[in-house]
Amino acid sequence: MTWAMKRQSFYLLVVVLFFGVFGFLIAYPAFQKEPTCFDNKQNGAETGVDCGGLCLRACLAQVDPVSLLWTRAFRVVPGRYNAVAYLENQNRNAAVVGQIKYRFRFADANNVYIGKREGSTFIPPSGRFAIFEPGVDVGSSIPVYTTFEFTEVPNWVTISQEKIDQLKVSVSEIILRGEDTSPVLSAVVKNNSFFIIPEIDVVVILYDASGNAISASRTYLDKLSPEEAEDIHFTWPEPFFGKVIAKEIIPMYNIDLVKLK
Repeated sequence: MTWAMKRQSFYLLVVVLFFGVFGFLIAYPAFQKEPTCFDNKQNGAETGVDCGGLCLRACLAQVDPVSLLWTRAFRVVPGRYNAVAYLENQNRNAAVVGQIKYRFRFADANNVYIGKREGSTFIPPSGRFAIFEPGVDVGSSIPVYTTFEFTEVPNWVTISQEKIDQLKVSVSEIILRGEDTSPVLSAVVKNNSFFIIPEIDVVVILYDASGNAISASRTYLDKLSPEEAEDIHFTWPEPFFGKVIAKEIIPMYNIDLVKLK
């Protein structure tokens, strides 16, 4: 190889190296993007694919399933029942803020299927809660057996402990009248936080001396402003089948919709 050809080869190599390095510097960021919680990969500080670590979404393997404590159908009038599933979320900082579908099924004393009711709900963090379905029509049948199940996999998200600690809703002045005729229960629900809490379902469950649930009902509040109190009322068209000894009132709201004023 002549000296001129060597020099041309050297210049060509320099040009190739220059454009190679330049092209690498342009292409590298495209292939080395910052990890995100939406890239369908387990990367960064994630403990699963797009979950755990700094991601809002909680990994299913690190979340305890919701416990079903009991489910019942309570007669309102002949042929119509209110269905209640009483559950517990043992995950202190995890909730389902989107809608998750569920199904109630009903059977008579002979375990013959007589109907179902489907719906969707959210799951609040840390504690016991109730899913209430009103006015289930079973015709002339009597629902003796009631089952409940979630029909899809929950999408858990992590809720900050600070928000959970600051959200305080209290229930007071619980009074039940007219148990032997047309029962009416009244109470006061108060928002003891600086958050605005919208779309509140309030479920009441009544218990006898043995701790068995004997009836339930639900009412609704559009909104509770910070430090606001509201009177609530529940009514039943018929007397209860048993003496009411204890009353449990459960305010239900989607924590994801709760905002500071």
